[in-house]
Amino acid sequence: MDSNNWLQQLMMVGIGTTSLVAEKLREVSDELVKDGKLNPEQAKAVMDDIVQQLKSEQGNWDAQMQRQMRNMMQDLGVARQSEVDELRGRIDRLERQVRDLENKLWR
Repeated sequence: MDSNNWLQQLMMVGIGTTSLVAEKLREVSDELVKDGKLNPEQAKAVMDDIVQQLKSEQGNWDAQMQRQMRNMMQDLGVARQSEVDELRGRIDRLERQVRDLENKLWR
């Protein structure tokens, strides 16, 4: 299972949802301006505030998804990259020691 791919897909869904919400809000604000219920400056200010909040929440959502994904991978017993790297280093050292011992025996 490629956890980075899953995480990227989940983040893209969140980004797409945020974009869709922002687009719908723009449509609503354009309608309110067109109907004379808001002036263009008010509509822009409201939209800017909402889009900023959505972006902020998107960042929080991304961080939460990454944290949940790490927890899920840990619960499944999937090794972290640092653990795999450490084991590779230990294997390399052991292989070197075995070769050195073999070389000493054959001399």
